[in-house]
Amino acid sequence: MDVLRLLVFLSVLASGNTASKVLELSDRFLELRGDSTWLIMFYAPWCGHCKKLEPIWNHVAHALYGTDIRVGRVDCTRFTAVATEFVIKGFPTIMYVKGETRHIYKGDRVKEDIVGYAIRMAAPPVQHVQSYRHLKDVIDKGDLFFLYVGNQEGDLWDSYKALADEYRPLNYFYDIESGCLEEHMKLQYSPAVMVFKDSMYFFYPVPDENELVENKSLINITLSDWVNHERFPTFTKVTHGNLHQLWKINKYLAITVVKESKIGRITTDEDAEDYVDGYKFKDMVESVIRNNREKYHIHFQFGWTGTPDLANSIAMERLPLPSLLVVNSTTMHHHLPEDPPQHLTPAAIEMFLDSIISETAPTYGGDSWPIRIYRAYYNARTSLEDMWQGNPVLTSVLFGLPLGFLSLICYSIWCSDILDADEEEEDQHEKKE
Repeated sequence: MDVLRLLVFLSVLASGNTASKVLELSDRFLELRGDSTWLIMFYAPWCGHCKKLEPIWNHVAHALYGTDIRVGRVDCTRFTAVATEFVIKGFPTIMYVKGETRHIYKGDRVKEDIVGYAIRMAAPPVQHVQSYRHLKDVIDKGDLFFLYVGNQEGDLWDSYKALADEYRPLNYFYDIESGCLEEHMKLQYSPAVMVFKDSMYFFYPVPDENELVENKSLINITLSDWVNHERFPTFTKVTHGNLHQLWKINKYLAITVVKESKIGRITTDEDAEDYVDGYKFKDMVESVIRNNREKYHIHFQFGWTGTPDLANSIAMERLPLPSLLVVNSTTMHHHLPEDPPQHLTPAAIEMFLDSIISETAPTYGGDSWPIRIYRAYYNARTSLEDMWQGNPVLTSVLFGLPLGFLSLICYSIWCSDILDADEEEEDQHEKKE
């Protein structure tokens, strides 16, 4: 009954905008939400990022309409009790809520990623696949996913289930009976764990029985490392939303840096003196990766980014476009090819990657305190330069007015003694006369 009352109440609130499937929540949400499944955006009307997310949020609500997941939003400037209850520290915050379960979404604010996150969180950590035909439907979607094959028992299943619960916000996990696959693909052993990505599949290398006798926790350790290493496509897109996860895979992160327009096209400057086609450069790097997967996969996680500022912040310099940047995710040291982009060939890229593996490549940056301070200074300087290039008048007002007031305050504090001294000298001079 409480859930019914909540839906009626929310429907009245949302009736002002019939085109939107987003439910406007208030403080009464705390009393009436029950055990329903919610995806909520906590926002403030003055927040620019919230305004940018609003049309995307409407698309998310339409995509999830008809499922058990209700999509809502809360104005935290009006309904402070909700913001306090859910410990909202910034705007916008996207949170999955079901009963007492709360999980903050930390990925990119795009419709596909948010919808996938909500569906994974609402489903069981491990979803059972009934037959190979159903598995084929999952494969055809093109998403990266993990698959357990065999009976749901034993150390391998327990470890797999625990990892599925940990990585559920990021990846899909399924299980299937071994009999459903025997006619369609060759199983190396059963039970087994597989990853499907890049239109291929790969098996988790189960430790030898003698090793398992010596170390009973070996499956937990090795399966965790394997899942961590395999949970991204071979050549993934690197964004601000997934960068913090890419640092955790304990590999070199090799980033192909190009510039992407707002509509998703790689932009090129054909009038530049040293013009290099971004599409061709990206395709060349990807071909090297796929042709040498066995050689480089254990050492590198490859990716590309259409946001040069992300790579520039890591390298602490403006990289030429396109570029190839390799970062040690453990030490934050980075490597750059000695050859300019227009001279890079597949053979040169292989030599560069080989030199990193052999630790003979020149190393830059790091994670020491002086480097951190310089990186903060570099980011602040480049942000100010971008603001100035985008709108010099507004930048002058934003920084000029505070500096002007600060100058007046400093002048009144530091020069007051001098003015008082001058007045005293004048008074003494008048007395003497």
